[in-house]
Amino acid sequence: MKLSHVIEELVEERGLDRETLSAIMGEGMLAAYEKKYPEYAFTAVYNRKTDEIEILATKNVVEHVVDEVHEISLKKARAIDANAEIGKQIAIHFDKPIGRIEILKAKQIIAQKIKNIESEAIYKEFKPKEGTVIHGTIHKCERNGFLVKIGESFAFLAKTATLPTDNCMVGFSVRALLKDVLIEPRNEYQLFLDRISPEFVQRLFELEIPEVFEKIVEIKKIVRIAGYKTKMIVTSNDKNIDPVGTCIGVGGVRIKPILKELGSEKIDIISMGDTIEDLVADALKPAIVEHVKMIAADTVEVIVSGDQRSVAIGKQGNNITLASNLTGLRINLVGESERKTLDFMQHDQNEQEPVE
Repeated sequence: MKLSHVIEELVEERGLDRETLSAIMGEGMLAAYEKKYPEYAFTAVYNRKTDEIEILATKNVVEHVVDEVHEISLKKARAIDANAEIGKQIAIHFDKPIGRIEILKAKQIIAQKIKNIESEAIYKEFKPKEGTVIHGTIHKCERNGFLVKIGESFAFLAKTATLPTDNCMVGFSVRALLKDVLIEPRNEYQLFLDRISPEFVQRLFELEIPEVFEKIVEIKKIVRIAGYKTKMIVTSNDKNIDPVGTCIGVGGVRIKPILKELGSEKIDIISMGDTIEDLVADALKPAIVEHVKMIAADTVEVIVSGDQRSVAIGKQGNNITLASNLTGLRINLVGESERKTLDFMQHDQNEQEPVE
């Protein structure tokens, strides 16, 4: 196959610049000849007439040749270039062969340089999109995750970054957060996706709820245990707009697409509230809280009825963990009966006379 045909194929398949590819081919061949003949000073040019990379050796024009590697006689130089002069340099065609090892090196250099150009192009295209939600199609199911096609590029969605309900089905569309865009590939991948971070849920709200995108309703804080529940604090910058109702929509119409995207995961949307106590009570939903009391700068005591204790704690302690992370407070749950006992003991101690 002619070199021009190889270049044309690469231009069509990978969308690379023709001139750049020609230069890369030249660099690869130049490296191969320099490996085989390190004593020579070479240059490489693409000869359009012969459709080949031509290797030229640069030599000094002299009257009498002493060093055949670096020198050429004036007579021979003028046979190549009539304007050649002593003391000047001339590039002459180099026709000595190279071996299989050098050809392999040329191929490796060419392949690596093409890969570098493609990596740079992907980085420039996707770096501005880092941290946003993108759409892709599942291209391949791998042992450690999903290979997702985004336009003409590929991204990796690790199994550790997927929800328990996510299934790898080739050809199906997927939405994910573009978590990382690397300047160079890592383990063959340059784009990394995520579906388990709080940022992914926040970006979904920005996409689905115009008021959130426009910052009329702000998500002040968001915590998440992927696959179980997301809790978020919202506030409104317009006193006429209810932040929670705006996010949920009439009959849940606004939040339904987000819930569908997250599978079985639940979302608790909490208004900023007027007091810390109100915030803590809301953060423990769906549990019904009887009373909240600050007992230290970083700790609250929460009273719940007996049947609400397990609700407040949640599966494997997840609900109270999320509430604590959301409020930044340590939450001590106290049942009504426990509280009455504590009150009685405190009262009994106060009634006792001091010992003389």
